[in-house]
Amino acid sequence: MQDYDIPLHDIKPIVDVHEYSLYYFLGVSGVAILLACGTLYLLYIWFKKRKRFNLRVEHKKLLSTLDFGDAKQAAYAITSYGATFKNDTPRHVEMYKNLSQRLEAYKYKKVVDGLDKETLGYFELYKEMCDV
Repeated sequence: MQDYDIPLHDIKPIVDVHEYSLYYFLGVSGVAILLACGTLYLLYIWFKKRKRFNLRVEHKKLLSTLDFGDAKQAAYAITSYGATFKNDTPRHVEMYKNLSQRLEAYKYKKVVDGLDKETLGYFELYKEMCDV
């Protein structure tokens, strides 16, 4: 019978290989995902702010494009849209009160004449005072 317990000298035992490439890959992938999520979030915020409706801007545009052909509708529009800016400063409050008193003559009547030049002058001054 043969003896199979021959010692083999050329086969080495298993050695632990310290391989960290998987950890490096996972770390770099995690950082890349975080950067991508952060970039997407910032883009979302930017687009959200860009399309946000601003009441002050809209009322400023409407005040600038008023048609004074119908004095009654113009008086109501000036009173309504001008109220957006009336509480900015004490000067705005006084100017809005003065303009509202001048516009009272054009409201609550069935037929009215066109706006007089003095009221239009006050309106132009108030419109220039309004900041967006």
